Amino acid sequence: MNVAILSARTGWHTDELCRALADHGHAGVVLPYEKLAARMPGGLSRQPGGLSSESVPIFEADAVLARIIPGGSLEQVIYRVDALHWIAERGVPVINSPRTIERCVDKFYTTALLHDSGLPTPDTVVCEQTDDAIAAVRAMGECIIKPIFGSLGHGMVRVSEPEVARRILRSLEQTRAVFYVQKAIDHGGRDIRVFVVGGAVLGAIERRAPGGEWRTNVAIGGAATPFELPEEWAQMAVRAANVVGADYAGVDLLPSRDGRIFVLEVNGIPGWEGFQKATGIDVAGAIVRQLIARTKARRALLVEEME
Repeated sequence: MNVAILSARTGWHTDELCRALADHGHAGVVLPYEKLAARMPGGLSRQPGGLSSESVPIFEADAVLARIIPGGSLEQVIYRVDALHWIAERGVPVINSPRTIERCVDKFYTTALLHDSGLPTPDTVVCEQTDDAIAAVRAMGECIIKPIFGSLGHGMVRVSEPEVARRILRSLEQTRAVFYVQKAIDHGGRDIRVFVVGGAVLGAIERRAPGGEWRTNVAIGGAATPFELPEEWAQMAVRAANVVGADYAGVDLLPSRDGRIFVLEVNGIPGWEGFQKATGIDVAGAIVRQLIARTKARRALLVEEME
């Protein structure tokens, strides 16, 4: 099986995926989104001079792993996601699906889906008017102002004073931002990252914020240790991944000091280097096995349709 790994560049994660594919007797080729070219008639292909010396037209690939959606202009990002939709609609399995990526990359959409499915989420207000956001800050007390699109904890600000919030929001107004205001949960500087693959929990880690920080992200210095997940929490994580339709996902659970547990986020294009170092679990191997299962299911469906 030939698998195209769409990414911005080669690195640890793409190396791991190629290694896991080779372990299962398959070939992985890393392709940059910037080199994709759509032709009608024809299809989607890779321009020469990509990250790999091998030339694999995208529709000769048996499956696609969408490792990440690189940042860019609005047109570039929309085109890249549309390209994933086009690939999937032409019968090539894409993991995670473009629909899942769209749901997860947008914090508003993710939170709305989680809330509507009955999963516990922190109180959240999303709006475009500064006065509405200030009213939310006043009602919530201490809260987090987050960018709707963002990762690794970048761009998040914790505030409790409405006037401080107003200065931050006025600055964000200049960028035509949408305000995502979420009630701060007293979590004692810890959260739980659960890795879900194929509708089952692969493992979990507890992340603790470094000294003087409230963000727990490993990428900014958070400490990660293996965590024995209670069954109820495991079920919540699997439900959250299912809500967004993820083949694999990093689900963030936030335990509060008062004993409640919240689903904070579902990451549809998660990194796992810190998780793997903490647990020793072969995450890329699990993702590849899920990809193989999806590809076999797709082939079986096509055979059934032809009969």
